Amino acid sequence: MALESGNTSTTYVSGHHESVLRSHSWRTAANSAGYLLNSLLPHMHILDVGCGPGTITADLAALVPDGYVTGLDSAPSVLDQARATATERNIKNVEFTDGDILKLDFPDDSFDVVHAHQLVQHVPDHIEALREMRRVCRPGGIVACRELDFSTMTFYPDDERLQEWKELWLKVSRSHGSEPNAGRRLKAWAHEAGFDWSSITATTGNWCYNTPEEREWWSQLWADRVVASSFAKNAVDGGHATEADLTRIREAFLAWGAREDAWYGDIHGQVLCRV
Repeated sequence: MALESGNTSTTYVSGHHESVLRSHSWRTAANSAGYLLNSLLPHMHILDVGCGPGTITADLAALVPDGYVTGLDSAPSVLDQARATATERNIKNVEFTDGDILKLDFPDDSFDVVHAHQLVQHVPDHIEALREMRRVCRPGGIVACRELDFSTMTFYPDDERLQEWKELWLKVSRSHGSEPNAGRRLKAWAHEAGFDWSSITATTGNWCYNTPEEREWWSQLWADRVVASSFAKNAVDGGHATEADLTRIREAFLAWGAREDAWYGDIHGQVLCRV
């Protein structure tokens, strides 16, 4: 997922710093859309909204060899990376285009599956975003959405600086119209967007990082992200933190990553909604 301000309905508080894309490029259909995969058929046409660098999008295209996947993002700058990802993998049945989730430029009933990963939380009108996804999905098709529930992000050992970061992230995100605890709300949002309760299958997923390689990767990218991405500017300019605060949080991430007993886990809400 990648979003930017401008002629779109959404502002992504972290922007598109390398540290942000480092995280997004790790995502695959297996580790980020596993709840959807058993529902896919080879002929399906899929819209991947908020595709970012295209790693999940390319995986989905490989799983529908007789179908087609369209990756859409409101940040044109990241779509070059998405196209390069598809080219490197020799994926032919995929295209990428820029657009706005609240104003999807597709006719009604265009796709068999409309998928979004970590996107709806960043859209100020969460319900309208899901309504638009529903509009372009064919009858009998699937709207699939997965969102982090930010407050479930858990670090061991405890560090009050990381708790400070979590509270800061909630403040900065909500000041820009985002809802970081989207995961727990996703089922209710889907119903409000027009899906009957009986058409919604709600489950949870998770990420866990604890091996030396995972700890180094996760701690370093967040150490960079907290001081170098747009999050840092939004936090300081919004009066939510000082540069010294952010440096202290960066040091906490690095200290956590260096500990052999360190462990991280989180919970994601995910829904499959039949149209």
